[in-house]
Formats: sequence, C-alpha cells, structure tokens
Amino acid sequence: MLPRDVVPLPSHLYPPEPWRIVERRFDASHLDRAETIFSQGNGFVGFRGTFEEGRPSVSPGTFVNGFHETWPIHHAEEAYGLARTGQTIVNVPDATVLELYVDDEPLYLPTARLPAYERVLDMRDGVLSRQLEWSTPSGKHVHVSTRRLVSFEHRHLVAIEYEVELTDRAPVWLVSKVVNRQDAEVTSHTESGEQALADPRLARSFRDRVLNTRVRQVDGHRLCLGYETSRSRMTLGLGVDHVVETDNEHEITYSQEEDVERMAVMVDAQPGVPIRITKYVTYQSSRDVPPGELVARCQRTLDRAVRDGFGALCEQQRGHLDHFWDRADVQVDVGEQTASVQQAVRWNLFQLAQASWRAEGTGVPAKGLTGQAYEGHYFWDTEIYILPFLTYTQPRIARNLLRFRHSMLGHARRRAQQLGNDGALFPWRTINGEEASAYYQAGTAQYHIDADIIYALRRYVEVRGDPEFHLEVGAEMLVETARLWADLGFFDSRGSFHIHAVTGPDEYTTVVDDNAFTNLMARFNLRYSASVLRGLERDRPDGFRALESTVKLGADEVAEWERAAEAMHIPYDDDLGIHPQDARFLEREPWDLKATTPDRFPLLLHYHPLVIYRYQVIKQADVVLALFLLSDEFSREQKARDFAYYDPMTTGDSSLSAAVQSIVAAETGHEDKAREYFEYALMMDLADLAGNASEGVHVAAAGGVWQALVFGFGGVRDAGGDLSFDPHLPDGWERLSFPLRFQGRQLRIHLEAQREVYLLESGEPLEVSVRGALHTLSEGEPLEVSVRGALHTLSEGEPLEWSTAGE
Repeated sequence: MLPRDVVPLPSHLYPPEPWRIVERRFDASHLDRAETIFSQGNGFVGFRGTFEEGRPSVSPGTFVNGFHETWPIHHAEEAYGLARTGQTIVNVPDATVLELYVDDEPLYLPTARLPAYERVLDMRDGVLSRQLEWSTPSGKHVHVSTRRLVSFEHRHLVAIEYEVELTDRAPVWLVSKVVNRQDAEVTSHTESGEQALADPRLARSFRDRVLNTRVRQVDGHRLCLGYETSRSRMTLGLGVDHVVETDNEHEITYSQEEDVERMAVMVDAQPGVPIRITKYVTYQSSRDVPPGELVARCQRTLDRAVRDGFGALCEQQRGHLDHFWDRADVQVDVGEQTASVQQAVRWNLFQLAQASWRAEGTGVPAKGLTGQAYEGHYFWDTEIYILPFLTYTQPRIARNLLRFRHSMLGHARRRAQQLGNDGALFPWRTINGEEASAYYQAGTAQYHIDADIIYALRRYVEVRGDPEFHLEVGAEMLVETARLWADLGFFDSRGSFHIHAVTGPDEYTTVVDDNAFTNLMARFNLRYSASVLRGLERDRPDGFRALESTVKLGADEVAEWERAAEAMHIPYDDDLGIHPQDARFLEREPWDLKATTPDRFPLLLHYHPLVIYRYQVIKQADVVLALFLLSDEFSREQKARDFAYYDPMTTGDSSLSAAVQSIVAAETGHEDKAREYFEYALMMDLADLAGNASEGVHVAAAGGVWQALVFGFGGVRDAGGDLSFDPHLPDGWERLSFPLRFQGRQLRIHLEAQREVYLLESGEPLEVSVRGALHTLSEGEPLEVSVRGALHTLSEGEPLEWSTAGE
C-alpha cells in the first residue's frame, strides 16, 4: 500500500527541467525540503543547501564522511553483549557563510524585496548557482550572483564564488564566516540518555563540547584550524582562503569570538564596479594524524586551488560528471510528464554520485552527507540498494566500498565471538566498525547483513568480471560469513537446518524463528562460499593454500556449509501456496491497514513495539525482497502468489520498500502497482512523501529508483553471472534507455513499447538472453527486437510473439 499520494514539486516554484532543479522564487514554506534538494557533496565532504548568507535556515549542516564522536550507550536494563558505544557523525564547522550588508542593511531573503530571483542546481555541471536582484530599504539596487561546488576532482575541496554589483554608490560589507554550530543544536538525546528520542531515526546531539581547537593560523586571506574530538579522538583540519577581486577601494579585517571566525571585506562600492570573493574551503580528517599535520595538508590543497582558480574547478567538475552521466544516465519518455519524471530520475541518480564519488576508505551513510539522521551510519543500504547501481555504472567505486566493508572484518569477528558464534557478524549500523545499534531486536538480530554483503560481493565479481578480488579480500569474507551461518543454525531431528531468533528486513516483526528471507539468503551465502572455495582449490591452488592458512580452514568446513545449505528449512504453506515470512507469521492477526488513518503512519511513531509485533503487518519488503534478489529460485507463479499475499500488508513506512515492490509488481504483471510504487520511490524526497525530507536524502531509495527502472521495467537479471533481459515497459511509456557496464564491456539498452535495441558499444562479443532466447552481441552491431503487442497485456503463461531483426 501507499500511505500518501504523490504530489510533485509545485511547478510555479520548481519548473520541470530535465537537467536542472530550478527555484524560481524564494518561498520560506519550502525551506526545509529545499535545504535537502539543493545539498551538495562528493562522498567525502558535503553540506546542506543553505543560502550563502547563512540564514534563513532550518537545519544547516556540513559533514565529513566518517568523522564522528562516540558516546556511551546506557541501557535502561543491562544485558550481556549489548552495544556499548554509540557513534554520531559530527556537524563540523561551516565555512560556507558569506554575509552581505549594503548601507549596513543585511540581505535577508524572507524580508528582502527581490524583483528577480533564481537558484539552480545544474546536474550536468555539478554547480549550484543563484542570481538575484535586491532592492534595499534605502532604495539601492544590488545584483548578487553566486556559484558553489564540492569538487569531484579534489576530494577535500569546496569552492564558493560570491559576486556583488550595485547600480548606486554605497558602502558594502562582505563577511566571510567559519561557524561552529555544535553547541547551538537542540539536544534531543544526551550522553547519559536522560531524554529519549521521539523519532529513533533522528541523530543524537551532544550536551558537552565535541570539537576542541588545537591549531589556529591566520595568514593574509587564509585561516586554518585544527580540531580534536573529546571522546573518539578523531582529528579535523579546516582551511579557508579568499581571493578578493574588485577595482573598488576596500579593506580587510579579521575578528574572532567563541565558535565564529570572521573575515570582513569593507568596500566603497561604485556603480557598475563588481566585487567578487572566491572562497576556497578544505577539510581533512583522521583517526591518528595530529591536527597540525592535517592543517599542513589543508595548506597544500588551498595553494593548489588558489593557483588554478574557480574556473578550472568548474571544468574539472563537468568532466567528472560527463563521465558519470555517460555511464549512468537513464532516459525516459513517459508522455506529458516526461520532463518532470526525467528531472526526478536524474536528481536521484545525481544523489548517488554525490554520496559515493569520493567515498574512499569510508562507506556511504544512509543520508549520504546531506543530514545527520541515522547518525551518519552505514547500513545494509550500501550493499543491497547502492552497490547494484555502482557495480553496473562505476565498478571502481563498488570495489572501494567492498574493500571498506572488508576492513571491518576484525570487528565483525570479535562481535560474533561476543555473541557466542563462530565466524564474523558485521555490524547492523556503524561508522567505525563497531556495532552501534542500541535496539538489538531491529539491529543486531538482523544477521542477514552478512549475506547481504556476500550478495553484493557476488554481483560485483560476476558483473565486473573480477575473480581476483576474491583472492584479495572476498574469499576471507566468504569463509567467515559461512562459518557464522553454519554455527548459528542447527539440524533438527528430521535433518532440516533452522536459524532461530533473528530479524529479517521487516522491522515490524522481530526476533523470530526461520525468517524466510534470512534462511534463503543464508543458503545463498553458504552455497556461494563453498562454490568459490572449491573453485579456488581447483584453479588457484597457491591462492587457496594461502587463504587456508590465513583463516585456518578446517578440512571438513566447506562440506559442512554445503550440507547446511542443502538442508536449509525454507518456510512454505501448502494451503496458501506462499512462503510464510517466518515460522509463526501466519498465526498472527492481520493488521487492518484500511482502517488505520494516515496520521497513524509510520506505525513505529504511534504504537508500542509489542502492539506491532503481534500482527501481520510489514514495515518493508521481506519475502518480496527475496523474490527479487534470488529471482531465479522462484517461478513467476510463485512470485505472483507471494506478492499478492504480502503487498496489501506492507505499510510503506520504510523508504526502502517501494522500489522493491515496484520491481516484483512489474515482473508479476501488476503494471499499475509497478508504476505507482516507482513514482513513490522516485518522489520520496522531492515530494517529501515520508515527511522527513528536511533530515536529508534517502540515498538507498535513490538507488532503488535506478533498480526499479533497470531491474524492474528493464527486466535486467544477472543470475550466475549471465546477463538477461525481460522488459516490462509500463503502458504509456514511449521509451526507456540506459547504459550498463558488464565484464569490461559497455552496453546501451533502448526499449520502446513495440521495439527494443540492445547495443554492445565496446568490448568483446557477449552472449545475452532476451526474453528467454540467447543472442550474441557484437561490438557496434545492434540487436533489434520487435515486440508484437504491448508487453503489459500478457497474461501469466501466455506466449510472447517476437522477432529479431536479421535472424
């Protein structure tokens, strides 16, 4: 079900443009959403889409990926093995502020007279720009032009260009600030746990000081600061430099007060003589490098930025995004709404680029670097929702993220041991590798995180064609996750293998026996681990022996994994012909969602967990997700029965669910639902469907949008490393086109209602399956398929008539 109608952005404020998000006029009522929509980042540093003047603002924020503070988790009732140390991403000092005063009057948008105003996020250029005309209270006319970017070329660099021109002579002040907002936040949760969070998805704030200044250097137009956190002892370097360009007489001064650094440019502005300040900002962070060394690194970055200039940064940014869009752009023609749908598709894809492009040695937080919600933690979102997109478009980034997950293996081994298990248990939510989920029922109990990681590993290795990655890091994770499953489960008296006391993806049903998703994914994990290791033993004996020594592999371990996989109990109800979500799910009373008023969603904010746990009600796709991920293990008829049972009881309370429901709906012939769920995922943030867009981008939902288009409507599957297509283009859609990177080859797929074209643009010949028939694609020779009759009209089991040009 869909808890809310999809209401697009108001076109009088945000006109539909395929490549740009345009804000035509300032409107305070959309400020909270706009700060998310106009956020910028590169995977290492990001900031929310606040105005250069620093106000008005609902939720300002600047974030460095992985830079966090720790705090002790205090449980109301202690128990062995509960998570002990919380981690929260720090809202670092904001260096983007540039205040403007004319005749000592501030430019304050809510009260300013603005004859002209436009703010634009250009998704091809990666630049946020703004043009406005301001009529001051004293009657002066001021033109303000701003541009800013977070560099894709230089990982640590942010640049802002602020230009002012007057038609009348007047005194002008431009005040550049570095603002440390950490102590100005409203405390929603103290370190001692004295005040509970109303919404568990929000981040904790800190009562005590987090950042302690260790270094302060001022030299001309340049300011450098070094910080250290109070508990985690992480260090941060911040550098700011200014290039002031004007023919007007001007003077520069510096001042400082607690938590605010100021550089003021006082100008005697003449009519028609522009004033331009270019502000370069750089951040460096570390777990073990002293602040002074980080400041020295900031100095070098600033030297390079000032030397090359803002124009060079813009050219480099466009170059990176040209490469990104060449590999990632999904083009649609849906009729009258094409411009708005295309705009939303590209905005979601752009968020994936901003969240991951320079995420090197880190993960991808649930909100990217657009907000503090979920505390900047890394979840399974990365492997299941983001890595598919990266694997098919930017495999280098996918490899980096998997390597980062491997870097947590030591923590995961210790966590498994703490819970009495062999192998490794990766944290449900974390920044530094330690489990940070205080609510174990919907956190640590989600053991499926191990299999999710292996699923992403399998897809990366097979889609990129990179089996060597197993010898580098993959096989070690395969061994330790398989060990966990073999130890966690048990054989009953009839020889079936069961896994008890776990939670699946559906967090409205926790700590259950034989969760179907968990058992299915565990079986996959065990089988794949065994298969890879037997392959290494056969084909790469030297590498296998090195691995065997490293992980101390037992002589019978692989056989044990195979035995557990073959005996895995998968719940099934013969009467209903469906897979129960867990051993007792069908015994619970169904929740009457139709009688639940919209103001009672999400359920987690309005009902005690025990109330929710008693019912058949689903937060997000669980069995249905398994139908998609392990698609080749189910017949289409089985998928249809499972989907028909679970879809009506799925609340949509999770942003992760709609895209998966769209994919399975498309495959099972529910065209209207497939389109509706896709639109819901597509507009999750742009239309604020979850009511929390102000907290940041739902990055996993953005990844789900790509999957709904490519895996859902495009019908792409990659079981066993073989590429297949079975498109399901919705009625009314004229075109869907997308690129794929597969095993070193570049493909272009073009789908229409009556015609499909599959092109191998570069690379060696490739065998693919199109609607069940095998074809060999050769470079530069398009395979054209003519489909007689709209695909959406086909019934289950009805034969599809099609012909291939040139056959």
